[in-house]
Amino acid sequence: MEQLNFTTNASNISSTLNDPLSASWHSRGPAPGVVLSLCFLLGVPGNIAVIVFLGRNRQQLSSLSRSLMLNLAVSDLLCLITLPLWIYALLYKWTLGLVACKVLTYLLYCSVCSSFLTVTALSIQRYVQVVYLQMQLGQAGQMGILVLLWVVGMILSMPELVVRQLVHDENWISCQARYSSDAQHVALLLTETLLGFVLPFPIVVFAYIRLHKRVNGTVFFNNPRMTRLVTGIIVTFFLLWMPYHIVNVLEVAAILLRNEDLLKFCMENWRTVGALTFVNSCLDPLLYAFASRNVCTTCRNV
Repeated sequence: MEQLNFTTNASNISSTLNDPLSASWHSRGPAPGVVLSLCFLLGVPGNIAVIVFLGRNRQQLSSLSRSLMLNLAVSDLLCLITLPLWIYALLYKWTLGLVACKVLTYLLYCSVCSSFLTVTALSIQRYVQVVYLQMQLGQAGQMGILVLLWVVGMILSMPELVVRQLVHDENWISCQARYSSDAQHVALLLTETLLGFVLPFPIVVFAYIRLHKRVNGTVFFNNPRMTRLVTGIIVTFFLLWMPYHIVNVLEVAAILLRNEDLLKFCMENWRTVGALTFVNSCLDPLLYAFASRNVCTTCRNV
């Protein structure tokens, strides 16, 4: 009976802890809405500007680099463009029904997954482009990579179609995740952190470290500004996503240890880490676009 009581209570306390959106508006104060509004106002024009920039400067980028950065900008734009709906739900409760709850959340997660997968692909692509100069992908190969990124993102996002439900709390209705058991909850959290951070982040770091070592003594990377940009890309990804996955791990520990205080701690701090993930969607495409422009410009001058 104790297990059942904790499972039910953990579901009520932490149903909002596995994604930035629902946790961000668990508190109905104005601060979460302000943060999400700023992300929308800054991120949407920023991503559109990157898309326009890439369209007008095709000659400065390899075809694959351009395709990946366009995909990154589109992914983050799709993520941010849904924010008005979530802000409305924060202020006036969820009024769009269960189908919209599941579908919109699924689309949001697809765009987020595509974004971090594209970040990983970009780091690999840059390393391969510099170290193996003769390796070139045709149009079909490039399209295949983009399709693969979205297919993987769609597969990783499918659990949201299952766990996302409408939660009625007095006169308030919200779109949240509801888990059938602690095992399901823990499995989804661990999968999210493993595939969303533990695996891709070392790949990104390895690719840039190897790239830097390979070309550090050449004109190609003998540029402090370029070094700062590359370092900034890694640090930004690390700083903005690490807190999210730390809280994921803490939530898993709280469930396994049956610690309600730790669950409450996660909920109280999730507003901040959730907001950081949307800030990443604002900064990612800008950092990659300008970094690639400088790299390609330097490469032509070598």
